[in-house]
Amino acid sequence: MMATQTLSLKGRALRLLSGREYSRAELERRLQSFEEAPGALATVLDELQAKDFISEQRVLESVIHRRAAKLGASRIRQELQAKGLEPEAVAQAVEQLRASEVERAREVWRKKFGAPAADAAERAKHMRFLATRGFGGDAIRKVLSGAFED
Repeated sequence: MMATQTLSLKGRALRLLSGREYSRAELERRLQSFEEAPGALATVLDELQAKDFISEQRVLESVIHRRAAKLGASRIRQELQAKGLEPEAVAQAVEQLRASEVERAREVWRKKFGAPAADAAERAKHMRFLATRGFGGDAIRKVLSGAFED
């Protein structure tokens, strides 16, 4: 009975991992309700991690690759933290993203608006849009003040 439960948990974990990268913490949350014997889930996850099916680094790279073009560093940091990744790895990734924050914010702004704000209300709308995407205040100011350059 225990063996079939372990296979079932492993099967569920592999099915999830076949769709996209999951962190260990995410898999624990998703599969907890299927665990019948205490410790069975941890054993399965240890085994998958030992075989490199679960990789925190790949999860980190996957999120950054998918989201960096649309979101600012603070929103990406929230997503990475929600996935239960190591705080040091998250901090390092966010620091690297901050280097390209202004360029990415400018591209997001250009796709959405394309033209400088006509008045203060429209400028505030542009600022709110970029802020909700997770871009920092400095990047937003640089993008909106430099909107006339291009």
